[in-house]
Amino acid sequence: MPYVIKGNTADWEAVIGLEVHCQVISKSKLFSSSSAEFGAQPNEHVSLVDAAMPGMLPVLNEFCIRQAVKTGFGLNAKINKLSRFDRKSYFYADLPSGYQITQQYAPIVTDGYLDILDDDGNTKRIRINRLHVEQDAGKSVHDMDPDKSFIDLNRAGVALMEIVSEPDLSSPFEVSEYLKKMRQLVRYLKTCDGNMDEGSMRCDLNVSVRKVGETKFGTRVEVKNVNSVKYAATALEYEIKRQINALENGEELVQETRLFNPNTGETRSMRSKENANDYRYFPDPDLLPVVLSDELLQEVKNEMPMLPDERKAFLIDNYSLSAYDADVLSLEKEVADFFEKSVSLSKHKNGKHICNLMTSELFAYLNKDNLTIEQSFVSEQQLADIADNVLDNVISGKIAKDLFKLLYENPDIRTDKISDIIEKQGLKQVSDTGAIEKCIDDVIANNTDNWNQLKSGKDKLIGWFVGQVMKEMKGKGNPSIINELIIKKVKE
Repeated sequence: MPYVIKGNTADWEAVIGLEVHCQVISKSKLFSSSSAEFGAQPNEHVSLVDAAMPGMLPVLNEFCIRQAVKTGFGLNAKINKLSRFDRKSYFYADLPSGYQITQQYAPIVTDGYLDILDDDGNTKRIRINRLHVEQDAGKSVHDMDPDKSFIDLNRAGVALMEIVSEPDLSSPFEVSEYLKKMRQLVRYLKTCDGNMDEGSMRCDLNVSVRKVGETKFGTRVEVKNVNSVKYAATALEYEIKRQINALENGEELVQETRLFNPNTGETRSMRSKENANDYRYFPDPDLLPVVLSDELLQEVKNEMPMLPDERKAFLIDNYSLSAYDADVLSLEKEVADFFEKSVSLSKHKNGKHICNLMTSELFAYLNKDNLTIEQSFVSEQQLADIADNVLDNVISGKIAKDLFKLLYENPDIRTDKISDIIEKQGLKQVSDTGAIEKCIDDVIANNTDNWNQLKSGKDKLIGWFVGQVMKEMKGKGNPSIINELIIKKVKE
């Protein structure tokens, strides 16, 4: 079923394609030895090649090509053994050479796909037309002086993968899902860090609308350089409504490039859309064709990790997790790795229990400080030990929560063994039936009305009494023994 947008005069549908620009994770740039690291001082990472000094020749970075091949495998695509670089000519201050080196005619990757969920929760296959490798331009800075613009060439020459989809997307939700899935994929592969706020992953949106039932495409508009999933959805919502309103009012749409303003949630016209001829593409005379050997392709294939969908299925099948839990753990490769290592270090190997501790306790503290799993204040071994101590009835679930809080608030004890922390802090669960019975008797004596109701058959009060006893014992009572003893007393 197509995603239908209700207009004033007809039902409409959107036709959307994406061009996602992913900055390649590499130590140096695509054609020079300059550092590709983000965050340097302006123009600190600029070589003579990046600055387009006369006579400087580009030298291809093989690692960037391997990263593109790996991404192509992840996209279920065809890897072309022969690809070429072309020059895309345009003149702008942050492009000192006057052209961008890209792969217009013979890209390295073609004919792939990415599966996402549509608005109805069904799997939808989005075809990938191509992935080509190109160099990034520099950055123009306009807000440092009222009369001048400044140029930072640190980004000039950094390797990009441009991943171009077919126009198979139909809604802002699908676009959000596609971008999230793409980001997850490249992060799993470690070919791009996916940090949209730093500009290392951004996208151009190509969108048109047509009446439901029509097969001819409408006039396509491109929205350039959107740098977040949220902004992509917002820009599309505005642009789809704008185009529908214009057509229903008898206006003629023009093919153009527009920019999105995150402050207003609107798009505005930037320029009329150029044709490919305007860029005067031609083969780069300084670069030989890229020829990939079978050995290189096999090497890259051998480096491929388990991909997100496969990892999710693996977690479900091997750790008896629900689809929801497996989805949460597999969102980030490092999280899934942390979980699996913790289970392997655990005596009980109870994946469900360790998953619950991660998602309910550990994630809460990490999210509080915006930390990644690599920055966790609890190690895989400590997580395993906490889980084992709960399952061995050494501590209760409540004490486990207290342990996480203790480790979070006291960095000086984070290197200690969990067993030592439990011992030093006096956190061991009380399983002595004599001590527990005495506490139960005290709670009953102070709550005779509720006890009489429980004795009369109001079974829901058992939980209340368990809670009161746990409270009296400051969370250290064994809840299962407390429950058993209360039931025994009810029957007496």
